[in-house]
Amino acid sequence: MSIDVMEHKKQVIDNMKIKIAFIGLIAFLVFIFFYFGFYQYASLDFLKTQQASIAEHNASHPLYTASIFFITYIVITGLSLPGAAILTLAGGAIFGLIKGTLLVSFASTIGATLAFLASRFLFRESLQQKFAVRLRIINQGIEKDGAFYLFTLRLVPAFPFFIVNLVMGLTPIKTLPFFIVSQVGMLAGTIVYIYAGTQLAQINALNDIFSPELIIAFTLLGLFPLIAKKIIDFIQSRRQLENNKTDSESS
Repeated sequence: MSIDVMEHKKQVIDNMKIKIAFIGLIAFLVFIFFYFGFYQYASLDFLKTQQASIAEHNASHPLYTASIFFITYIVITGLSLPGAAILTLAGGAIFGLIKGTLLVSFASTIGATLAFLASRFLFRESLQQKFAVRLRIINQGIEKDGAFYLFTLRLVPAFPFFIVNLVMGLTPIKTLPFFIVSQVGMLAGTIVYIYAGTQLAQINALNDIFSPELIIAFTLLGLFPLIAKKIIDFIQSRRQLENNKTDSESS
């Protein structure tokens, strides 16, 4: 057995050990999250019952509160744990529209990118080797229009947030475009949810549920997927027209 083969075999074994340790760490963190009941803190009930104390703490320690929220959001999304939607509403309720949007936008994108990188590190190489022939066309499509596909998935939430992160990690799309397109694509939905959170923070009695501001917020939540789909359809039609024009000119 040659030295090169032995070194390659050793490298494969070392990589496998690292991946197993990484999977073990993720499994341990997920176990801690559920075993100790941390998921209860990412609920609307907890947000409502603790809203006053959180707001008071934020007023006294704004940087500390924002930092804890930011890190928590990254961990939740990075580990693909439930609770991101509630945390987004909490961002609006605690920090307001502008600050909440900034915190959630960057935290969600960083968390999504970490999940994307974890999926790529753990599974991409083996799956690409095992299904190389079947994935060839998909890889070519992603290399050509991957940013547009990702933007569509981010703008129109047809698939769960964490599924998009994990699946895109298996494709050839580069990390920086993934980060930028994800942030831009998720921004509109983030603003809508943050705005809804600012209105939820004002509910003190049952009559408040019928406030014009809250009705507008939930109307936007309902209309957003439809509006996003219209935008995507418009972009696709423009792209099709440009492609047809290019084909006709070349012929």
